[in-house]
Amino acid sequence: MKSTTAIGLSLALAAAFGAGGYLLGKRGAHDQMTAPSASTPPSPERKALYWHDPMFPQQKFDKPGKSPFMDMQLVPVYADQKADEGGVAVSARTVQNLGVRIAAAEVTELSRELPVVGSVRNDERRIAQVQSRAAGWIEKLNVRAVNDPVRKGQVLAEIYSPDLVAAQEEYLLARRMAGANATDGPLASAARQRLATLGFPESELPRLDAANAALRRIPLVAPMGGVVGELAAREGQAVAVGQPIFTLLDLSSVWIAIEVPETQGALLREGQRARASFPAFPGKIFEGRVDFVYPELNAATRTLKARITLANPKMELKPGMFADVTLSSSPRKALTVPTEAVIRTGSRSVVVVADGDRFRPETVETGMEAGGRTEILKGIKDGERVVASGQFLIDSEASLRSALGRIEGTK
Repeated sequence: MKSTTAIGLSLALAAAFGAGGYLLGKRGAHDQMTAPSASTPPSPERKALYWHDPMFPQQKFDKPGKSPFMDMQLVPVYADQKADEGGVAVSARTVQNLGVRIAAAEVTELSRELPVVGSVRNDERRIAQVQSRAAGWIEKLNVRAVNDPVRKGQVLAEIYSPDLVAAQEEYLLARRMAGANATDGPLASAARQRLATLGFPESELPRLDAANAALRRIPLVAPMGGVVGELAAREGQAVAVGQPIFTLLDLSSVWIAIEVPETQGALLREGQRARASFPAFPGKIFEGRVDFVYPELNAATRTLKARITLANPKMELKPGMFADVTLSSSPRKALTVPTEAVIRTGSRSVVVVADGDRFRPETVETGMEAGGRTEILKGIKDGERVVASGQFLIDSEASLRSALGRIEGTK
């Protein structure tokens, strides 16, 4: 039994040594066939013409190193290489796997928006003062508090003035002297003119004629509707000629005072559309226009002042309220790309153009930015496709291929 086992083991070892010798002999013969003979000249060493960044092939360097544009090593270009088409080729499957998003450069409407902060103020063109044209006393005060609402033509107060009483008696005397034609007589006309000069309301003349006696109290009426902004007298108080008694504010239209930084002053102009929102009315937008740009610069804050006129029919907006204002320029047509497609390197702006399965960088000149899009003044044309996201993934792909190429070249 032991002899049988020993014989089998000897046969297995002999077979293994035989197979090993066969393989060694075959490999030696193959190496002898492929090894260059002494008479075959060695292949010449490839000489690099220049080095470049595949993402910026237009820039050439005379020695290897790191690209100043992307985080990758420069790639050599040899004399026996096929002419470089520029950029880097990436298959559609790889583009999809990288999550690269492509967008077209297209002509769109562009309108620049400028956010500013403002505050509500009275419309100074809608302010009126009520005063007495004759010295006297306030015998009755109908509106007694600031911010009280008033209507146009409403009697605000009644004044007793000796001068007005004397002017009324002169007028009545002139009418009696002229008889039936009193209203047409020169004395009556002069007396009526004097009444108007002293502030006697023309609407009170019929009552004066009907009474045929001087009226003791003369009403002061509101020339417009609004609210009382100032009240400078009280009942029983004496008033002088020309003394303001009431200041009326019409809040059906208000101003928003804004200040724009000097650097943005070129975007500010009269007639510009404006949208305003207020913390007191969340979600509600008030539309208006820039009414006036003040011709002066605040030297302390380096800002330009302007005002916006807003309609306020419901009296919702109160003077002193803060407002968030967005100024919009007039829309115009321009070639634009998504803003995220533009790579800013500091000294220039670049977009990555997709041409089939190749991606190449193009230097562009940019203009206005608005609504997530950037105006392109020079560099690409309408309809060209650009990489909107994933530019640096393409750069990583180019860097990886460059590294693999160098590894293969050292084998």
